[in-house]
Amino acid sequence: MPFEPSIAARPCFEIAETLVPYPVALARMEALTTAIRAGTAGELVWLLEHPPLYTAGTSARAEDLIAPGRFPAFRTGRGGQWAYHGPGQRIAYVMLDLTRRHGTVPPRDVRALVHGLEEWQIRALARLGLIAERRRERIGLWVAHDGKEEKVAALGVRVSRWVSTHGVAINLAPELSHFQGIVPCGIRAHGVTSLAARGIAAGMADLDAALIAAWPDVFGEPEPSLVPGESSPATKDCG
Repeated sequence: MPFEPSIAARPCFEIAETLVPYPVALARMEALTTAIRAGTAGELVWLLEHPPLYTAGTSARAEDLIAPGRFPAFRTGRGGQWAYHGPGQRIAYVMLDLTRRHGTVPPRDVRALVHGLEEWQIRALARLGLIAERRRERIGLWVAHDGKEEKVAALGVRVSRWVSTHGVAINLAPELSHFQGIVPCGIRAHGVTSLAARGIAAGMADLDAALIAAWPDVFGEPEPSLVPGESSPATKDCG
């Protein structure tokens, strides 16, 4: 059933123009979630890239870091296991006030939030010509290729006092060999792929446009204007 997006559920979108160090991103997320909770900042979907690094979620096992020392490794408060982040991978950190409804996602429903983030990615990737699918027994989004399945997008969120942080990671054209330093998401039986590896000739701007266009289908309308490196002028207080 169609829904009417709530004006209150309109995050601004921001695109980082340079690589963002992981500690800088964490500090900003922490500060912003405090402000969102206090009602002094608006919601934000922050699109960025990190320099090469590994992150460990709350379920990560030490033995799944195969190449310690290859890249910096960070423990995080998000869900999930080990993940690689680096240039060519679009990170979307999603900071929402979950006491509010966001389109198809009802208030205070973490499972619905996760499902919504998956659906958002599926719809965005479809706009670029890539069919990505959920798997009930595995986290992330998967593509079938030559009789095997490979992960194209990962998801890991944290919810603290009903404000979300962290989010999703989509492999546009990262260096796939960098994933060999970990067991991605603890899954050994399946590989990792990217849009570029699947023959999708899209740039990061194309992926960003698809993500922004797909957002209203799931979460409600975003703000109408977007300036790379800045929040939209109408919601400057969200960053």
